[in-house]
Amino acid sequence: MVKRFIVIIACVFMCANLAYSIDSESAQQLSKEQEIQTRIDQVGTKILNLNKIPRRIVFVYNKQDKKAFLTTDKTLTKRQVIVYDGLYQSVQTDDELAAMLSREISFAVKSYMGIWGGTLDTLEVALGAKKFETVADKRAVDYMVNAGYNPLALIVFINKTCPQKRFDRFSRHNLTSKRLARIYEYITYKYPSYLKDNEYINNEYYQNFLLNSVENRKMLQVKIETNSTEELDYE
Repeated sequence: MVKRFIVIIACVFMCANLAYSIDSESAQQLSKEQEIQTRIDQVGTKILNLNKIPRRIVFVYNKQDKKAFLTTDKTLTKRQVIVYDGLYQSVQTDDELAAMLSREISFAVKSYMGIWGGTLDTLEVALGAKKFETVADKRAVDYMVNAGYNPLALIVFINKTCPQKRFDRFSRHNLTSKRLARIYEYITYKYPSYLKDNEYINNEYYQNFLLNSVENRKMLQVKIETNSTEELDYE
């Protein structure tokens, strides 16, 4: 009888410890998610405020392990920016987080513009995604600079999160190499000081961009030297 009582007490003690361990782990996970949400809210709201964007946009952290930009539908229809954990894990600095959020804010802002509460412009983005992708990238650069973030982080972030497709002729998106070249050109002309005092020059992802953009940057150099205004056909 005594042995049975001891066994019962031991089982109760073990179950209590297990429950405590599970509750403690859940509490830690919840605390971590709240910290991430707070960080996203702070950076996102700073971008909205310092760019004087009079649009209500909500930022939502989602712990799902998605590693691609899958937020555009939600951004355009519900005017919220969803940050999936798989993509968030690619962020190392607030500059990179600002890069990710600035692009999505561009889409959200567009959803407010035009007639029928932005419905027509939303449709335009959906049908002309490739064209607006370039617009969104450039607007993201402006948003970042106005909010005090380094726009070169956009090059770093895209370089390490967006794979290079084989072709873009039949795709709704531009080749990543073209996107990066256009962003680099935009920064070169509008915000050259960031290239002169380049904080990212030793960043491995930025160095990888330089390595893979030699020909595109040569084209840009010729354009600058000849004072050309033509739109370059980057590869």
